[in-house]
Amino acid sequence: MKWTRRQLLKTVSFSALVAGIAPRVAFAAPNSLRSIRTGLQTGGKTRLVVETSSRPSYTLSYGDKQLIVNLSNTTGKSDVQTKLASGTLIKRVTQIQDGTKLQIVATLSGLIDAIEKNQIMVLEPNGDNDYRLVIDFPEGTGRGISVSTAATTTTTAKMAKTEAPAKSAANTTKSRIIVIDAGHGGKDPGCIGKGGTQEKTVVLSVAKKLKKKLDANGYKTYLTRSTDVYLKLGERAEFAEKKHADLFISLHANANPSRDMKGFSIYTLSEKASDEEAQKLADSENAADKIDVDGFEQFSKDIRVALSSLQQRAVAELSEEYANGCAKSMNKASIEQQKGPSVRHAPFAVLRSTVPGALIELGHLSNKSEEKLLKSDAHQNKLVDAIAKSVHSYDFDV
Repeated sequence: MKWTRRQLLKTVSFSALVAGIAPRVAFAAPNSLRSIRTGLQTGGKTRLVVETSSRPSYTLSYGDKQLIVNLSNTTGKSDVQTKLASGTLIKRVTQIQDGTKLQIVATLSGLIDAIEKNQIMVLEPNGDNDYRLVIDFPEGTGRGISVSTAATTTTTAKMAKTEAPAKSAANTTKSRIIVIDAGHGGKDPGCIGKGGTQEKTVVLSVAKKLKKKLDANGYKTYLTRSTDVYLKLGERAEFAEKKHADLFISLHANANPSRDMKGFSIYTLSEKASDEEAQKLADSENAADKIDVDGFEQFSKDIRVALSSLQQRAVAELSEEYANGCAKSMNKASIEQQKGPSVRHAPFAVLRSTVPGALIELGHLSNKSEEKLLKSDAHQNKLVDAIAKSVHSYDFDV
């Protein structure tokens, strides 16, 4: 039985969810191929996604302008057609079955350098997706791997298929729902700059501009608030869930005791803050109650913990994916970044949701020059363009 990501992450029916995931836990059947797709990430980086029914055990090897993904105890499927995005390094993908091992051979348009471990991740199942092995290629081409030293495997039984190009999922806007949250509002002005600029005013202006931009690009967008009203943090997260959002973007402006501090920063939800500053910011944004999952109290504590953990992990992975892409988009637009990591983690109440999302601090109102920038239409439009591009580059299907 297939579940949409919305059904899984929003925990609508936990009796059905238990029934849906039980076979995954109960049986240790051989792995099988589900799908193969490619995509073009921010900065022109090629991405290869191999989806399998169980967690993949894999190794990589290299041929002449080839990347070979070796999957142990895995059965291929000749009817699986690779969805090839245009503009990537991958020209075609073939399957080669060698006993219980499956090779996914990606033929490339150029040489590549060895793919480092930090460019590879295995994502847990969510919604319509099973386990996914995600491989990001080095940007551009490199000197390449010597074929004489690369580990290659001679195979006998082959299942080769030439694939037809398909549009990248990252560029598909149809039916994607984005909720934009303008922080603070009403009786809560947020931080206030030395010149009197209120955070609630700046972020509402940017939120409206962003909605207009995304609407024009074909997304279906909603604002948690379109006027100067006060909303509780839980109400904002709940709003995104009720709209069945694919992505939640919360906009804020920062303040710091040091008037010299400036630049944007991006945060995702974590029970443990990535640094002291992130924790202080989360505290100031009134982060509070721990994520809880309602609706399945009839199940044992172990099952509740397992399902809650699965849900949170899926949301965290998707949120991290978006946040990193957004940071790259802001950097590419030459928007100044706050010193330190581009993406940080903290227990923000507004992000406590079953919807993937990030909190973006657009800049520092406590910095005199940046306060002026944040008030200007030109800089707000620059921010909006960068965020809109990050949404367009985000792979909603990965």
